[in-house]
Amino acid sequence: MTRPIGMTEKRRPIDDAGDFGRVAVMLGGYSNEREVSLDTGNAVLDALRARGVDARAWDPAEKNLAEFAAAGFDRAWIALHGPGGEDGALQGALQWLDTPFTGSGVMASAIAMDKVRSKHLFDACGIPTPDYAVVRHHADAVIAAEKFGFPLILKPAEEGSSIGMSKVFEHEELNDAVRLALDFGRIALAERCIIGDEMTVAVLQGEALPSIRIETPRVFYDYRAKYESDRTVYHCPGTADSEAERQYADLAVAAFAELGCSGWGRVDFMAGSDGQPQVIEVNTVPGMTSHSLVPMAAKQAGMDFEELCWRILETSVGQDLRATHIEVAANDA
Repeated sequence: MTRPIGMTEKRRPIDDAGDFGRVAVMLGGYSNEREVSLDTGNAVLDALRARGVDARAWDPAEKNLAEFAAAGFDRAWIALHGPGGEDGALQGALQWLDTPFTGSGVMASAIAMDKVRSKHLFDACGIPTPDYAVVRHHADAVIAAEKFGFPLILKPAEEGSSIGMSKVFEHEELNDAVRLALDFGRIALAERCIIGDEMTVAVLQGEALPSIRIETPRVFYDYRAKYESDRTVYHCPGTADSEAERQYADLAVAAFAELGCSGWGRVDFMAGSDGQPQVIEVNTVPGMTSHSLVPMAAKQAGMDFEELCWRILETSVGQDLRATHIEVAANDA
């Protein structure tokens, strides 16, 4: 595996809530994950206010960008999931307004949201990831099934929270699975199904938090298992020993950095019978609800929810967007 390009990210601690200025917690939006985003945003809003931060809710579905520009916010805590909030579009708008924001930048957000291009990068740099194929119509899925066998994972290329995802066990199920996945975009992803442990590792300010192993009675860790079911079981840390924990941590930070991500996020894995972790995807704005994984990992690391939200807000500090743009342009000249 090649070394990720870029400098190691480090925390820039803030002690005074006043240093953050007026903070917009951007929540809701238009995506299929709107309800989860509202839950995330409201939880974050309460946590920041409890720590003395001047935080206000801002829903892009209710107020436009011109109103945001006129509102005088000093920075944004992005709690929007899915297209329009996690795919670089909002990040680009905020960068144009010279408004610092939490988490990854424009390009990294866009790439992480695009499962196909993420896979291309993982393959190119030697980060282990399940075999995959691009699906634009039913025939592509048939070819993938013949190559990878059943069960087969089918999912939209640019959705989160397992929306539009299916675990296909036989040819007769392919047509419905393809139709469902392509309902959410013109490209879907067929992926070899790894039977084994489902793991996730959060990354915060350049460091991995304790891993989590997920057990669900459902066919896979789908939307209901993530946000509604009380039967999903979480083990944190999810590994058996420190060596395995370090392997997951190193791979999570490497995958995160390879896509150019920064600030905070979560890397999802599957591990088969050989025990080898394989990266499924990187999430640049994970959920922060009562069922969410990042707060669980933070708690295991000794960090309560309020501190976690504060630390994520710190990732917006020190962003000099104009200077960064000028520096990149100069290096490219």
